Amino acid sequence: MADEGGRLSRPKEPRRTLLPRPRWDPEAFGKASEHIARFLGTGRFIAWMTVFVAVWLGWNVLAPPHLRFDRFPFIFLTLMLSLQASYAAPLILLAQYRQADRDRVAVEQDRKQNERSIADTEYLTREIAALRMGLGEVATRDWIRSEFEELVRELGQRQAFPLESEEHDR
Repeated sequence: MADEGGRLSRPKEPRRTLLPRPRWDPEAFGKASEHIARFLGTGRFIAWMTVFVAVWLGWNVLAPPHLRFDRFPFIFLTLMLSLQASYAAPLILLAQYRQADRDRVAVEQDRKQNERSIADTEYLTREIAALRMGLGEVATRDWIRSEFEELVRELGQRQAFPLESEEHDR
């Protein structure tokens, strides 16, 4: 498709509004949401929420009628709990997404480390094999010792029987 007058090649102009757009650091917002989500998942939160609901219900059932602010069926309490849940769910999801991103990065780093470890192990295995092959051609201490012992015996025989060894050499 042809670009009509270059309208697709230029970014869209930002909207002008009377109110300034709120600006916040996404990282700070994410950290705050993780802290809140961690608190929402604790027994302390459940205990405080239970105390709050019990006090609310107790006040609105046992207080004098003119001091009650949320009569049975406690619609305002239901509204408050729904509002709390409507904020808690996205915060928990955001915290889970951030944790999943961290897990993904950690898995990728572990995979790269494992690849490096495997490469290092393969290199060391090749080096050990090369050393073993090279040692097959190197004179060992035991071999040199046995050769010296054989030479000493041969020299001892030549000294004991000098004539035989001279004839044998010819």
